[in-house]
Amino acid sequence: MEQIAMAIENIDINFTIVCLLKLFLSLCAGFILGLERKFRQQVVGIRTLILICMSSSLLSILSVYIVQVAQYGDGSRIAAGVVSGIGFLGGGAILRQGLNIKGLTSAAIIWTAATVGLTIGSGLYIQAFVCVAVADLSLIVLEKFEEKYFPAGRTKSLHLTFSIIDKKHIDMNKLKSTIEKHGFIVADFNMSRIIASNIIILHYSVKAPKKNDFSELIDELGEIGNLSEFSITD
Repeated sequence: MEQIAMAIENIDINFTIVCLLKLFLSLCAGFILGLERKFRQQVVGIRTLILICMSSSLLSILSVYIVQVAQYGDGSRIAAGVVSGIGFLGGGAILRQGLNIKGLTSAAIIWTAATVGLTIGSGLYIQAFVCVAVADLSLIVLEKFEEKYFPAGRTKSLHLTFSIIDKKHIDMNKLKSTIEKHGFIVADFNMSRIIASNIIILHYSVKAPKKNDFSELIDELGEIGNLSEFSITD
């Protein structure tokens, strides 16, 4: 009990208030970053980024305390440990879905939250919240920019099957230009033909725009040849 009483007496009130302020600001920063992820229905959410930001901030406070108050050890080793360790957590957010990689942005946000936490813990409040503001604005504004100027973002497989009637050939150049006219970017092309059944099977690897209705594309492809099957998959 005496040791506890002595520890309470030795508490620096001003230092404690500053630490609590840093933790509160870290909570706010993590909440702002997590809110953006949650609006996009991502796995990494508000609670995760709050915990990352606050724990990083607390470790940064500890590193400053070790050097300035306790006056022993090397406080920079803690920050270096956070930078190294957060990579494992970010790696868990990266997933492969079909031909696409998801979670890179969430992994970057995890890295940003840890960095912001360390920055707040070091007392650089303005720099930290400028980083938070820039991160959120870039995620919101640049997404619209990418959708406008780079609409074909996801890699997909486009499968077409044509039935050849009266040995009529398919105009492959017209077929490709029709696909590209609807916002697709053709990256690769493979073809197979079942001679006995007079069927041509075409496989396109494409960058596809964000849309769910391909009715117009199907109709135009049907005008080029006797389209019997259409599928687009990840």
